[in-house]
Amino acid sequence: MSAIAVTIFHRPVDRPAFDTWAGELLAAARTAPGFIDAVVSVYDDPRLEPAISATFAGEGQLHAWLDGAQRAELLRAGRLRGVHQASSDLVVVEGQITPPGIAVFRHRVSAGRETDFITAQGDLTEASSRFSGYEGTVVFPAGAGEQWMTLIRFRTERLLSGWLKSPQRLDALPSLRSALDGDFSTFSHTTPLGTTVRFENGETEMTPSWKTAMLVLMVLYPTVMLLARFVGPVLDRFGAEPWLAMWLSQVASVSLLQWVLMPFAVARMRRWLDPVEGRSGTVTVRGTVVIFGVYAVTLVVFASITWLQFWDYPH
Repeated sequence: MSAIAVTIFHRPVDRPAFDTWAGELLAAARTAPGFIDAVVSVYDDPRLEPAISATFAGEGQLHAWLDGAQRAELLRAGRLRGVHQASSDLVVVEGQITPPGIAVFRHRVSAGRETDFITAQGDLTEASSRFSGYEGTVVFPAGAGEQWMTLIRFRTERLLSGWLKSPQRLDALPSLRSALDGDFSTFSHTTPLGTTVRFENGETEMTPSWKTAMLVLMVLYPTVMLLARFVGPVLDRFGAEPWLAMWLSQVASVSLLQWVLMPFAVARMRRWLDPVEGRSGTVTVRGTVVIFGVYAVTLVVFASITWLQFWDYPH
């Protein structure tokens, strides 16, 4: 999954020097493995912070760039030219939880309405700055993609939530929405058990619970059957008491689901699980048919292959 690093800077005294240095940093990032895009934020409005975002194909490639000697040297050179970071690098990975107190929004800005959008973001920033814990707002223009990106920072997740749910924010949103093609959305987050969370149209959207339950059952049933067939006899031979053998089997099944099997299944059913993309009838029906197909295959396999039937196989 793609990963984005956002580096926020103090407002430069010498803007041309900052812009020149930022161009050098972006040029260096483009030569790094896994590079997708890099953008300098809009900061003409004094209410918005100067920042640079770098997007890479994977989190490992992003960290390799962030930790690299070339970037470190450019940051040192920047400090000599009056360019100073205002915070540590913020890393946002698609499909994972954003850092505490951070909200990231994506926008499709209407053609010709860019100035209106930036002004609306400044007004929204001014309103948010009156709330406890507010730290700053960064607005990035569309780079390689079609969407602008806004990142807002609060001291804690609780304080951020207070702002997101506030009537002051709701009152300020219409002017922002008027400059957009459609509404804004946030990065989605998918839990290990398959629930995807999105902030869409100003509301929190989650995978329907029945989809999550179906996916868990699809993965859990064959896992338990195979563990009972292959791990159970091994534990018996080692003399494990039934209560201990059951506990160890559950440890194995939970570990496999959490870190191996569910991430694998979730990645392949991502669109079906997404509360926005998976809302369409076509996507829902296709995904559900696939799930029932896997049910049927596993039931037939365990019903017909004696070698896999733990209840009939001699220990």
